[in-house]
Amino acid sequence: MTQAPLRPAEALALGDTSGSGPPEAADAELWLRIADDGPDAHAAFTELFQRHAEAVWNYAYRLTASWSQADDLLSTTFLNAWRTRGRAVLARDSARPWLFTVTARLARDQRRAGARLAAVVQRLSRAAPGHDHADAVADGDLAERRLRRVLEAVDHLPRAEREVVRLCLLGEVSTGDAARLLGIAEASVRSRTSRARARLRALIGEDPDA
Repeated sequence: MTQAPLRPAEALALGDTSGSGPPEAADAELWLRIADDGPDAHAAFTELFQRHAEAVWNYAYRLTASWSQADDLLSTTFLNAWRTRGRAVLARDSARPWLFTVTARLARDQRRAGARLAAVVQRLSRAAPGHDHADAVADGDLAERRLRRVLEAVDHLPRAEREVVRLCLLGEVSTGDAARLLGIAEASVRSRTSRARARLRALIGEDPDA
């Protein structure tokens, strides 16, 4: 069976993941330290990320067949893990099945959000006064083209800016949470968001009717 291409380890800020790794029981111990939210919670979370990030990314790639979407799902999966650290309970000693479940749910949510948006566009087009069926189809096609253009523009952002767009603008994640997940200062998150907004306006504004 064809394997998804592995994301370079340096691009994911991974350590050496080529070995067999620690026993699965260590995940449960790490998760307890994370859930306790003590002084070593962040270090334990970083270790959990380094242990499973490559596997989660490859799983996300198999779900989406998209490198950029896999990057986004990797970030949001671990952000979800961090934000629910006091509530989530591992069903097994290994965190990997739970992380895969979160990734799959997030991927489904992305697809459903796109489907809901398309349905809204169609309903609005049908309800518009003075529009015949041809007008509705044309309006729906126009909205879909605009949506594709926005998503394509996001995909063409530099990775650092794309991460904050997905987290802060699309995912409505707080600046503080995004900074902790990405390992950067809150000021850096704000500056990347500002640059991304300007770049998106320029990219989308080149052809507003496309």
